[in-house]
Amino acid sequence: MAKLPCPVTPSHQHLFLLVMIIALLSFCFRCSLSEIIFEERFEEGWQRRWVKSDWKSSEGKAGSFKHTAGKWSGDPDDKGIQTSNDAKHFAISAKIPEFSNKNRTLVLQYSVRFEQEIECGGGYIKLMSGFVNQKKFSGDTPYSLMFGPDICGTDTKKLHVILSYQGQNYPIKKDLQCETDKLTHFYTFILRPDATYSVLVDNRERDSGSMYTDWDILPPRKIKDVNAKKPADWDLREYIDDPDSIKPEGHDSIPREISDPKAKEPDDWDEEENGLWKAPKIPNPAYKGPWKPKKIKNPNYKGKWKTPWIDNPEFEDDPDLYVLKPIKYVGVEVWQVKAGSVFDNILICDDPEYAKQVVEEVFTNREAEKDAFEEAEKKRKAQEEEEAQRAREEGERRRRDRGYDRGRDRHRDRYRRHRHRDWDYDHDEL
Repeated sequence: MAKLPCPVTPSHQHLFLLVMIIALLSFCFRCSLSEIIFEERFEEGWQRRWVKSDWKSSEGKAGSFKHTAGKWSGDPDDKGIQTSNDAKHFAISAKIPEFSNKNRTLVLQYSVRFEQEIECGGGYIKLMSGFVNQKKFSGDTPYSLMFGPDICGTDTKKLHVILSYQGQNYPIKKDLQCETDKLTHFYTFILRPDATYSVLVDNRERDSGSMYTDWDILPPRKIKDVNAKKPADWDLREYIDDPDSIKPEGHDSIPREISDPKAKEPDDWDEEENGLWKAPKIPNPAYKGPWKPKKIKNPNYKGKWKTPWIDNPEFEDDPDLYVLKPIKYVGVEVWQVKAGSVFDNILICDDPEYAKQVVEEVFTNREAEKDAFEEAEKKRKAQEEEEAQRAREEGERRRRDRGYDRGRDRHRDRYRRHRHRDWDYDHDEL
């Protein structure tokens, strides 16, 4: 007989409601503590928030951005801004509510897709402090943070993380690598009040560490004691001879070789001619080589001596090392040999979990983007093959035309030679 499902008792209902209320309150509490300082999806009205710089315009070297989803996208309605002129400088910025990251986590995140064969160019963004004349925003404009890819040739595929401290820029000392394919990638930089940081690519941690060790901003806390010397009694021997090991009696008298006991004097051996026959020598199986005492662990072994670390007298801590100047602007300022990079999903907040959710949301269309890219690649390759075929046919046509022209020229030259020979013959008769 089938069992009926157990009905939810009033006590179970109350417990369920209580759990739901606690979860909702927890979510609301977290949301009340976190803040989205700036988020740009480049939807309708984005032009009112962004100012295109006039930098390089008078020289004809300024590029422009177009509002587009790009050549392939998981969602054709999800648009960003794309660099659209080759060998140009691009500079655009937005003013944001001023904020400080003092005593709070800073999260900077955005997405970029290199649809072009970029060859050489940047794909990073910048956070700026103080007043910025947005119409003159340029590569010389001071910034507090620069973050993102920089690609040039096959050697440079760098992921920049440059921090400004007391007016000077400090690049991260680690060699961080960026993505180089033609799909959308999210870059996330998280800076915490304890001066630790994380760099994420597509929600996966690429690296992490501390501002104290991974930037040359402050002198190191510890330095090696250059005046230290290895103590005279420092024992470096990991193994020593066993003092209880004694050489067996008669060990040194054992010969290395002995006469071969199986050897016999040849029947045709002539002592008068060849001398007294002697059996050939063979290795002595009883010979064990020079005696060596057994080795045992050295009880006084102290390991390899290393120069000790001491406090650096030049180190002076700054508890606000992680604090950037109050941020007022975010901008894209790059130079590219070939244009085509799509910037989107710019986020500045203090909640890494929210940033993670944004990536997950956009990447729900990840497979659709891959499919669109593969279809675009098929069309591109088909077009290239079509153009190559046309070029081959045109080359073949030109070769045929040149062959026809050469044949016509040879015929004309033969005709001229015959006419000249006939004229000479008539002239001789005269």
